[in-house]
Parts: sequence; C-alpha cells; structure tokens
Amino acid sequence: MDLPFSQASENNKRPILQHLQSVLADSATVLEVGGGTGQHAVFFGENLPHINWQSSDVPEYVESLKLRIQHAALENVPTPIALNVNNQPWACDRFDVVFTANSFHIMSADSVVAFFAELPKHLSNQAKLIVYGPFRYHGDYTTESNARFDQWLKDRDPLSGIRDFEWVDGLAQAAGLKLSADHGMPANNQLLIWQSNHLN
Repeated sequence: MDLPFSQASENNKRPILQHLQSVLADSATVLEVGGGTGQHAVFFGENLPHINWQSSDVPEYVESLKLRIQHAALENVPTPIALNVNNQPWACDRFDVVFTANSFHIMSADSVVAFFAELPKHLSNQAKLIVYGPFRYHGDYTTESNARFDQWLKDRDPLSGIRDFEWVDGLAQAAGLKLSADHGMPANNQLLIWQSNHLN
C-alpha cells in the first residue's frame, strides 16, 4: 500500500522517542495535534504500548492520516479524529499529554493563540504539553538555515513562520503550564516540555 510519507518525520521520530520514553513513563493518554502522515503516531504507539495515542489533524487531512494508522491496526492507536484548533470547543476529552510536532510554524500566530486558549480544557491534572519544532530565542534564529527556512515559510504563507520561544512560553504560562525542559534536537529543532500541576 502506498502510504503518506514524510522524510522529516522519519528522521526525527527516533530522537523524539528517546525523550518520550522517560517523559511519558507515568502517562496513559496522548492527544497528538497535527498528525500528518501518521508516522509519529504509529512509531510511538509501537514503542510506547502503555500509551493510548489519539492522533488528529484538520478535517481536510484526517483521511490521509487514517491510512497509515488503520494499516498498522495497533490497539493503542485508535482511528484519528478531525481537529482544527480554531474550531472550539474541540470535540475530544482530557488527556495526560498533548503532543504536536512541526505545527506552530505552519499555523498562523492567531491559531497558536487559539491552541493555547483551548488547551487547558483538554489536559488532565499534572498533564504535559510537548512541542517539537524550530524556535527563535530573544529574536534570533538558532542557525542561518532556520533563518532561510523562516523566509521560505513566509514567502509561501505570510501568516506562517518560526515562532519566538518567549512568546510561546508566555502563552503556555497563561494556560497554567510551566516549562520543564528544552532539548536541542537534530536539524535545528527543539523539544519543549511544559508541565501543569494544577489544571482541573
């Protein structure tokens, strides 16, 4: 079967898993926002069998996302759901973890704000938010290649672009989350982990 494929997902799934194995050791449920090709959902589901990994994507991409997930037929990776962060309330329950990879620089800034506005309603107590992707720090790109990538993104869609870490962290704090880790990752990306101790 010809399944959707992303080389970036193939390249980064193992480095991300190295962190998820410890970060998710005490978690049971994950909501993935922006599941894309389903490579992350299937790979993490196979390697983290204690996790129920609920993937999602915007309605126009969810059928493509279903292909790989349904082909894998993992008991802990259910059929993905349609989820547009701008359409609130989200039609899903609470989760121990929300995970999203390579999404904030594709979304508009308003969509990132919408994501964090709705997020607390779908996090269980002591939940985590895990975000993978490129970021700027203190207004600076981490590499020249990220600066070029950002320009490419904005040429394609002026509403997209690499986000400032400080801005995203401020949104996370307003949502009741505190940064617990910032890991440098391959290909000039970061893995950011926020923790909540008081969401209800």
